Amino acid sequence: MARIESLELRDIRKEFDGAAANDGISLTVRSGEVLALLGENGAGKTTLMNILYGLYAPDAGEILVNGARVRIAGPADAIRMGIGMVHQHFMLVGRHTVAENAALGLRGVPFLRPGAWVAGRIREFSKRYGMAVRPEAPVWQLSAGERQKVEILKALLKGAELLILDEPTSVLTDSEASELFAAVRRMTAEGKSVVFISHKLTEVLAVSTRIAVLRKGRLAGTVPAAGAGRAELARLMTGGDVISAAARGPRIAEDAGAPALAVEGLTVLGDLGPAAVSGLSFTLARGEILGVAGVSGNGQRELGEALAGLRPAEAGSLVVAGVDASGRSPRALRDLGMRHIPEERLRLGVVGSMSVADNAVLSCHRDPRFAKGPFLDRAAIRAHAQGIVDAYGIMTPSADARAGALSGGNIQKLILGRETEGTPAVIVASHPTCGLDIGAAEFVRSRLCAKAAQGSAVLLISEDLDEVLRLSDRVAVMFEGRFAAVLPNSGLDRGRVMLLMAGGGEAGRD
Repeated sequence: MARIESLELRDIRKEFDGAAANDGISLTVRSGEVLALLGENGAGKTTLMNILYGLYAPDAGEILVNGARVRIAGPADAIRMGIGMVHQHFMLVGRHTVAENAALGLRGVPFLRPGAWVAGRIREFSKRYGMAVRPEAPVWQLSAGERQKVEILKALLKGAELLILDEPTSVLTDSEASELFAAVRRMTAEGKSVVFISHKLTEVLAVSTRIAVLRKGRLAGTVPAAGAGRAELARLMTGGDVISAAARGPRIAEDAGAPALAVEGLTVLGDLGPAAVSGLSFTLARGEILGVAGVSGNGQRELGEALAGLRPAEAGSLVVAGVDASGRSPRALRDLGMRHIPEERLRLGVVGSMSVADNAVLSCHRDPRFAKGPFLDRAAIRAHAQGIVDAYGIMTPSADARAGALSGGNIQKLILGRETEGTPAVIVASHPTCGLDIGAAEFVRSRLCAKAAQGSAVLLISEDLDEVLRLSDRVAVMFEGRFAAVLPNSGLDRGRVMLLMAGGGEAGRD
């Protein structure tokens, strides 16, 4: 396969439902460089790369590889030309092993002992790029970071000379992100090219050679990474100044009655059997934000799902707004005032094939406002959804549009609008800004703070330590299924929190 010395996109345009997702974008990617594609959610980054990978056909414009115009009719054409893509949402078969997933669509596999040959190639590439995975491991047992390694290795095994990484760190811990950056540097040292789609200024500045900023479907500018400033990039992304830090409203008094949430001795099993949450006890007051910090895989996901009724508890009690809610269904918990912003917005937050309007009442469609006996009041549902669209600035052609067609940030705003309606007793927000751009993330944070100011208790589960420290009244550090400490967020030492996250402290309760 020939080396891709240069790849050029010229005047690319793509429309959906009459709206331009890409509007005359021109970019060049050169051999041995990392081109960061930066922009807010809905700016057109993923659409542009889906065109390059053959998933979409452009309405106008052309693609040139090494100076020659090419037609990419599908991913198979892209792969033959040396273009690979790792999507933000992984495309692996969970029941199959790493080697079996890598073998899918792989050419040149020998007839005799194909499994051993593929496994050998995986080990070879793993060592070469510092991305160790076990070829025999079933994919369903792997962490998010390990699954991403599998996706990257799949692309490299198929001969990728230009690799597109779509929001690659959105599911990674800091150490996993560092490993990824090291692998990217090894690739570019060999002359490969990487297009790095991201919204995180810090990592873009750390890993890229050049930075192209998209805004509302257009190219706002391209700058060298060396010497680029965060303020300049933020202005290119947003067209103005960076949104200021989320403002906390006045706190509810600490003696404002019974806790909004009381958890005692909670034990929850993980997917593989052993307890992911072990005998956890804590309380959450009205108007308080309790931030849960920790390295991925220490029980945060299982905690959030158990509180929302999505995962059964093996032991322990749960009291919501003074009512024993132990063992209750998600619907019963919602009736008590429990709301949940899930970690996986596409799998657990919305039904992508349904409309924005239907998703806006997904968990409350039986409410008398929206149902007359067994019949849904479509006009009332549509009006309610339009109210959320207007209040939360959701970019959608209409409330009847398919929710799955929205960008990640707009889907998150839809979930936020649905789950924070009124003044819920408790809001469990699991990684609420993960994968969002600066503007969308600040919007979500400001809404959570506003709900706390109104009296809702917020449990913020996040791997973004800066976010936890900015928003929380108290910080609970989770390690191996327990709270290593629950600390008041006043003069809190960041180093102490990071040490506790690494296991350098004793488990305790608030």
